[in-house]
Amino acid sequence: MKLRLTLAAATCLALPIAAQAQPVTGPYVSAEGGANLGNSFNYAYSQLPALRLPSIPNLGLRPGGQAPTGKFVTRPSYAGDIAIGYGFGNGLRVQLDGDFLRNTINKDDLSSGLVTYPATGGMNTYGPMLNVLYDMNLGLPIFPYAGAGAGYQWARFNSHISDVASFNHTVEGTRGSFAYDLIAGLAYPLPMVPGLSLTAEYRFMQLTASRNYASSSLPLGGASGGPVKIGQQSSHSFLVGLRYQLFNAPAAAPAVAPAAAPMAAPAPAPARTYLVFFDWDKATLTPRATQIIAQAASDSKTQATTTIDVNGYTDTSGTPAYNQGLSVRRAKAVAAQLVTDGVPASEITAQGFGDTKLLVPTGPGVREPQNRRVEIILN
Repeated sequence: MKLRLTLAAATCLALPIAAQAQPVTGPYVSAEGGANLGNSFNYAYSQLPALRLPSIPNLGLRPGGQAPTGKFVTRPSYAGDIAIGYGFGNGLRVQLDGDFLRNTINKDDLSSGLVTYPATGGMNTYGPMLNVLYDMNLGLPIFPYAGAGAGYQWARFNSHISDVASFNHTVEGTRGSFAYDLIAGLAYPLPMVPGLSLTAEYRFMQLTASRNYASSSLPLGGASGGPVKIGQQSSHSFLVGLRYQLFNAPAAAPAVAPAAAPMAAPAPAPARTYLVFFDWDKATLTPRATQIIAQAASDSKTQATTTIDVNGYTDTSGTPAYNQGLSVRRAKAVAAQLVTDGVPASEITAQGFGDTKLLVPTGPGVREPQNRRVEIILN
């Protein structure tokens, strides 16, 4: 019994949230922060730094005085992102991001495998990314989304590396690279603030270009070394944050959504009114719609009908301009079928009203099947 009550309570709480959590329509902003896990990345000196000795194996210098290579190993650090975007109301949205990723260097592993140097400092990566994302409505209180994008990232390197023999060197500077990212996340709408959603997100970032940085070596007061080539870099970010829809936010009154839940059939229509329903974002007639239109055409011939009004409507899941055009296309499709069924075109007046006259009251962005209709009215 307790389990049934718990499930019933959970269902009641989820209904208003699911009704408000619709694909984003119009402009929005977001801000996120969290952890960044950078993958280790390779480096290679273009010439032997500082100490000009024929071979120092414990420092990673190869016989013959070849310059060392290796990789920098990072430890978990932090990341942040701010974005401005636009949702098209059908799940698709575009977003311009400005990100900041911190890769804190933990150690320096030489390719010889003989020595590991402790290291401090790290690399700051930042820049713009243009992403395309898609929100998925699975009928749950939480809405998954996924996306990808490309952009340009600057990587500022500043690290001090040392070993027990006081072989110290610095690598520093700022270089840029083309980059791409992959995104997967979840959005949870907060019903107490219309338009506001809590987000949890994973991002993979890849810098595709190798880059040369300035370096110096200071062993025993020695001279500077040559440039250091840093290989491709990638990182994994785990972020949480908030997203706010600036306009056309869902309706603030949560009581509106539960009122629609128990309605299993359209509201009673006048005896001489016929309702034709459409699939989401469609203006094509279903087999059932064709039957209803045929019945209306037949009744218009047996009743004292002088004119027939054909009024098209949509739900609120699209923009007002798009919905207006869709409602007109639906009305014209029904009017054309009436003519096919023998009704004179001169008796028909077809017009669209977009999402302005809802059969079932909802907030913006709601895919309500009963609002996707055409009304045939015999006068």
